Amino acid sequence: QLQASGGGLVQAGGSLRLSCVSSRATTELHVGWFRQAPGMEREFVSFINWNGGLTSYADFAKGRFTVARDNGQNTVYLQMNNLKPEDTAVYYCAKHRGDTSGWTHDFEYDSWGQGTQVTVSS
Repeated sequence: QLQASGGGLVQAGGSLRLSCVSSRATTELHVGWFRQAPGMEREFVSFINWNGGLTSYADFAKGRFTVARDNGQNTVYLQMNNLKPEDTAVYYCAKHRGDTSGWTHDFEYDSWGQGTQVTVSS
């Protein structure tokens, strides 16, 4: 089970740090972050493998978002800086299935947290 938190309302240019806490040891997990804006499909944001040795970002996240993990705390983080109104969405963390070579599609994940709302005002 994954649980995301840390969302909120922030002005454009501000920052938020999202947390994704796992009920199992995160050393067993590759984790992805996705987001879904109203009326839009869910889209990939970022990925981190089990030990942090591999990270990946959507183009819109590069240079602004940073994914990290603390396996001692069973937590994965998504630091989001210089937020823009178009970043407004519900953000989800998810456990990668582990049996695919990619990580940008939601079908490659088999366990999802409940999501946390991020709202960026202009």
